[in-house]
Amino acid sequence: MPALSLILSRWCSTSLLAATFVFYLSAPDAQVLPKQTTIEPVFVTAARSPQPLAELIADVTTIGPEEIARAGAQSLAELLARVPGVEIAMNGGPGSTSSVFLRGANRGHTLVLLDGLRIGSSSDGATAFEAIPLEQIDHIEILRGPASSLYGADAIGGVIQIFTRRSDGMLAANTSAAHGTYGTGVASGGVSDGSGPWRFALQAGVRKSEGFNAIGNPANFSYNPDRDGYRDESGSGSVSFRFADDQELSAQFFRSRANAQFDGGLGFDDRTITTLTSYSVASRNRLASFWTSRLEAGEGDDDSVSESGFGRSRFKTRQHQYGWQNDFAIPHGNLSLALERREERIGTDAGFAVTARNTNSVTGVWQWRDGPQALQANLRRDDSSQFGGKTTGALAYGYAIGDGWRASASYGTAFKVPTFNDLYYPGFSNPGLQPETARNLEAALRYTRSDFSVGIVAYHNRVRDLIVFECGAAACAPQNIENATLKGVTIEFQGAWGGLSVRASADLQSPEDDATGNLLPRRARRHGSIAIGQSWQGLRLGAEVVASSKRFDDPASATHMGGYALVNLTADYALPGGWTLFARLDNALDKHYELVADYNTAGASVFAGVRYRF
Repeated sequence: MPALSLILSRWCSTSLLAATFVFYLSAPDAQVLPKQTTIEPVFVTAARSPQPLAELIADVTTIGPEEIARAGAQSLAELLARVPGVEIAMNGGPGSTSSVFLRGANRGHTLVLLDGLRIGSSSDGATAFEAIPLEQIDHIEILRGPASSLYGADAIGGVIQIFTRRSDGMLAANTSAAHGTYGTGVASGGVSDGSGPWRFALQAGVRKSEGFNAIGNPANFSYNPDRDGYRDESGSGSVSFRFADDQELSAQFFRSRANAQFDGGLGFDDRTITTLTSYSVASRNRLASFWTSRLEAGEGDDDSVSESGFGRSRFKTRQHQYGWQNDFAIPHGNLSLALERREERIGTDAGFAVTARNTNSVTGVWQWRDGPQALQANLRRDDSSQFGGKTTGALAYGYAIGDGWRASASYGTAFKVPTFNDLYYPGFSNPGLQPETARNLEAALRYTRSDFSVGIVAYHNRVRDLIVFECGAAACAPQNIENATLKGVTIEFQGAWGGLSVRASADLQSPEDDATGNLLPRRARRHGSIAIGQSWQGLRLGAEVVASSKRFDDPASATHMGGYALVNLTADYALPGGWTLFARLDNALDKHYELVADYNTAGASVFAGVRYRF
């Protein structure tokens, strides 16, 4: 790999050392399953290396494997909708195009990583959440706030990192099958082992639905009164070999193929076929008692083919990613240094003038703790073949006041580069666009006890040179003409008393266009959720409410979408021998609401099944 050789030579010539991603499959509120060892929960994404969850300065959320299973969500976007700071939009039912807005930022302002690799489209600048099935996911980490100083471009609103299933060190197997309203069916299964130096895990799944009509407004040009279904086939796997203490080679892969119908007008059977693929190989080595190194090479692909009455189009993104990173325990804290290279390639029949760009990056992360005090400083330099250099940084300070109280404050910068569509789409592009930039300031106060925790975070994120699509007298094209301010307060509560658990969050925010004062499209001033669960002798019952105030579908705030409150009910019952029965009633009150103007959402629907694990 000539690119990798270039990285290594530059790294050595400048005497820089790079640092490692190390992760552990855990979550703060997950139930510990049999055959697992109780280990203090850690979080990787906030510093590119594992940190005890209780010591984090950053604003984060983890969703563990048990929480994913019990939620019964039909899609990744629906699962994320109950996370503090997250809003979603869907162009129809499950399998339809899904957008995730983190802290009011645009859909392309959230960086998505899958097992440490970028997986998304460089054409439209977003990730196909609808093509990442829950059956492949072990746990998810959400980092709120700008993170370009850790991961480079796109992390203005934050980072969502998804971890696929891994071996827990012992022989295990799982299977699940379920069926529900709209002809929805799911089946999955997997096996893993790791009793010796070798560890492996394999998981496969299929999900399908006959769906419902995506567009509900007959006046919409794309209206087509049919059922818009989907089918997703997916698989993931990993293998590792520990050839000595703290010396390990590993490889992983993920693949999902989602075939989703949509309404495109003209009475055709319109559909989009999205294939996401990622794979990587890595070497993790402890070189000294104070020094751990990880060298990794991988690829993340997004291949999207649309077939409609207007013809066929294809946009394929291929991202080659290389990284070398080292973690050092130094006299005054911990230091991580990293060197990365990313090569983006676009394949399309749209006739782009430019189809490639490369980015070389150097990152440093310093963490320090002394009694009640904690400090983290990040600094990163990204050099793009297209836009030149960009330096970002962040500084965060936390102080344990005592008796469970902890206060923190942070400042960080971020940026996003224009997409290839923005720059080169024939007839609707602007090759003179510059990257969007952001500056964020936030403060937090948290209180934690053994049985509950509560926190409040206030943030102010100013985005400059926001790219918006505008139509003038001669043409329509994206422009760097606007600034936006994303400010708000997030309040979160979690508690558990015996068999009773409560989770609640509320976001009060103002994601506004500075020039007009209008809300950014499809974002609300208020949204939140509350969930209550009760366990008793193997039976667990749950109820949740997910709510949002009004939103607008366009920058001019002319197309109104009303607020809503959805009630969802869940139940699962553990049987002897590792079997569990589960059921979920979504939108129990059959509320009519919109996430995208003119597009239908699911009414009251039932989903039930069985899963097995040993």
